[in-house]
Amino acid sequence: MKIGIHHREGSFSELAIPYCREHNIPHKIVDCYRSDIIDQLADCDALIWHFCQACPTDIVVAKQILYAVELSGKKVFPDMRTAFYFDDKLGQKYWFEALGVPTVKTDAFYDREKALAWADTAAFPKVFKMRGGAGSANVKLIKTKQQARKLIRQAFGKGFSQYHPWSNLKDRMRQYRAGQVDLINVAKGVARFFYYPEFARVMGKDRGYVYFQEFLPNNAFDIRVTVVGNRAYAVKRMAREGDFRASGSGYNRYAREEFPEHVIERAFQVNEKIQAQSLAIDFLFKGDEPLVTEVSYGTCLTIFQGCPGYWDSELNWHEGAVNPVAWIVEDMLAADAIQSNSWV
Repeated sequence: MKIGIHHREGSFSELAIPYCREHNIPHKIVDCYRSDIIDQLADCDALIWHFCQACPTDIVVAKQILYAVELSGKKVFPDMRTAFYFDDKLGQKYWFEALGVPTVKTDAFYDREKALAWADTAAFPKVFKMRGGAGSANVKLIKTKQQARKLIRQAFGKGFSQYHPWSNLKDRMRQYRAGQVDLINVAKGVARFFYYPEFARVMGKDRGYVYFQEFLPNNAFDIRVTVVGNRAYAVKRMAREGDFRASGSGYNRYAREEFPEHVIERAFQVNEKIQAQSLAIDFLFKGDEPLVTEVSYGTCLTIFQGCPGYWDSELNWHEGAVNPVAWIVEDMLAADAIQSNSWV
């Protein structure tokens, strides 16, 4: 198998390329942004492209190119089962319900009057989310009916920007006080008041729907379990001080004893239904039961580097370094070998 790898700084390609070199796996660097990407892949059997919701070109065309390559008979990462609902919380609602995934109750509306009527009878607080966004962006706690009605009117009126400079700056200031970023990073947040990131300009405003999720109190953290094939690693993400949001806080815990075994088991059960190549699953708790809030196919390169080991699908613990990108490459090679043998 020869693998084409689209390189982007900070993406899985930074681990996939050296892994292929170290293990003498045939590969080449391709540019999925060029019009001739299909020709570039002519001598390849597979494509790895860790696309990102914050990259404007990826937003426009990544899923379409990956699906076209997959339909041509080549292996891709992420495949459509893995990537289709990436950065789409609205789509994930129906995905989870259709597959019977245990999830936090969610209400979505596409009509202003129906949404307003629901707000009049709903119990608050609720969590308002936009369909896209990472690191707790575009997530708010709505405490009253009046707040909900205001958001509903905006959702079916002028809509919502994909980027919120004031919220972004506040989070950068929090990270600076915690020693997670430097002053240059804070200055960039100030500059964003005058120059929105390109992805926000490409995507435009969100409007025409509204999405509310049940608020689960007494969750001082969430647990993200990432399943890749028959392996899983986990990160406990502590909520920001005085805030209910944990994703993107930077306060992470990794010790094995932080993770109840039934949460890891639930993660494998969820991916058994979804059958993704890689699935990062965010859990909150209702009592002792872990419920899925949302999923993603990939994570940043730094988040798993603190993990002391991983579980296999039999819940056996394996001490040692975690490299999910290597696992992805290994699984592609193994699937290719199985397919090749089936033709013998």
